[in-house]
Amino acid sequence: MKRWRFGTALALVAMLSSCGGGGGGGGGGGGGGPPTGSVPPPPPPPTASACSLRARQDWAAAQLREWYLFPETLPASLNPAAYGNVDDYIDALTATARAQRRDRFFTYLTSIREENAFFNSGSSAGFGVRFSYDTVQNRVFVSEAFEGAPALAAGIDRGTELLAIGTSSANLRLVSELMAQGGPQAVSDALGPSTAGTARLLRISDSSGTREVSVTKADYELTPVSSRYGAKIIDDGGRKAGYVNLRTFINTADPALRQAFASFKAQGVTDIIVDVRYNGGGLVSIAELIGDLMGANRSTSDVFSFTTFRPEKSSNNDTRFFRPQPQSIAPTRIAFIGTGSSASASEMIINAFIPYLHNRAALVGTNTYGKPVGQIALDQAACDDRLRVVAFKTENAARQGDYYDGLATKVEASCQAGDDISRQLGDPQESSTRAALDFLAGRVCTPITAAGGGGITARAVVGKRELLMPQRPSAVQHEVPGAF
Repeated sequence: MKRWRFGTALALVAMLSSCGGGGGGGGGGGGGGPPTGSVPPPPPPPTASACSLRARQDWAAAQLREWYLFPETLPASLNPAAYGNVDDYIDALTATARAQRRDRFFTYLTSIREENAFFNSGSSAGFGVRFSYDTVQNRVFVSEAFEGAPALAAGIDRGTELLAIGTSSANLRLVSELMAQGGPQAVSDALGPSTAGTARLLRISDSSGTREVSVTKADYELTPVSSRYGAKIIDDGGRKAGYVNLRTFINTADPALRQAFASFKAQGVTDIIVDVRYNGGGLVSIAELIGDLMGANRSTSDVFSFTTFRPEKSSNNDTRFFRPQPQSIAPTRIAFIGTGSSASASEMIINAFIPYLHNRAALVGTNTYGKPVGQIALDQAACDDRLRVVAFKTENAARQGDYYDGLATKVEASCQAGDDISRQLGDPQESSTRAALDFLAGRVCTPITAAGGGGITARAVVGKRELLMPQRPSAVQHEVPGAF
């Protein structure tokens, strides 16, 4: 049981198998997610008794009472009959911990099949973009577009504004009207279900002008490190900085990360930018790999993280030490680009380097989300139910881990910066990338205040923009906030 997923992390599939996010899990070596390989076959048909609403509610409650990190917050009794679905019942069971900001909807029910497909290969269905909306003007923009997906193929990329949504020109509805009438959920609903074949006519505006494009959702595999801007070396006035942007912590990130750091190593680059500004987390094994790739000067007795369960489950506690890899470098400075949507495994990496680099490791951007806990996966295969239960906390080598309000007050250096969607991610002139380069060069910056991040709400805040999320996110949206 050493394959955990933090954020939406750890894995105890069914009784105890393996997994890794919304935030990742400890464990050695390779992937900490569902078993790699092809997508598993569909679960057996459910039986009426095992998969009735009451049976599923009772099962969820039993798992919480056995594994929940905060058992003292669970109500002594709560009648399931008062709740029309399993999700609402789970939310009611965890309400006290949520009020204490320790479990902000981190415990939830999802699909085994959907989640395994995503963690194995990034497989999902959609347009292949992240949407965010301006919290002041209620305008919706594309924050990121994914390679190999329908939106980018239709010419929709970072910075594109979404003006109207419909199925034809006759029923286009203005985004401004949708936001005014029903807020972000109305926009989410208008975009349709996350199923291949769902078609929408979108009115968009970008540097090429305003136009209408028809886009159909399709199955695609998310590339965790973009082939366009995900890993590169930036020449900043003769000073070289290695830049890597990780979209999500899934198994297929492993070779791309190794290749990136091998390139940094070959060119003698020791100043590093790790961009996790939209990264809600994922497999802890990938977080550990990133730590190892920046740990050439760390010994195998140096602690990367401590993982701690509730006392009666302490046999599952784990200490993860650094394991330098052939591609590893010894960073002089690291600039971590984060926002209010940087959570779980993303925060775990930042926190891990505080005791070692101190003020040579900085948080750049805004405050992070604030999720120092991780989930295990408990499966009821016959119903395709996977319950993600907050069951452990993580700490760095100095036993620091209480960052429920984000890392802005925990890091020893920080630089406030915006998220400039008018420029591509990794562009040296993009606000956060520019601020990261300035930090690496020793130039003065304005520190981040704790109030500037997403630790204040249960949503993913990016400056004045918030990633668009439905009230009940899909398995993919838990890991890739804002994805549609």
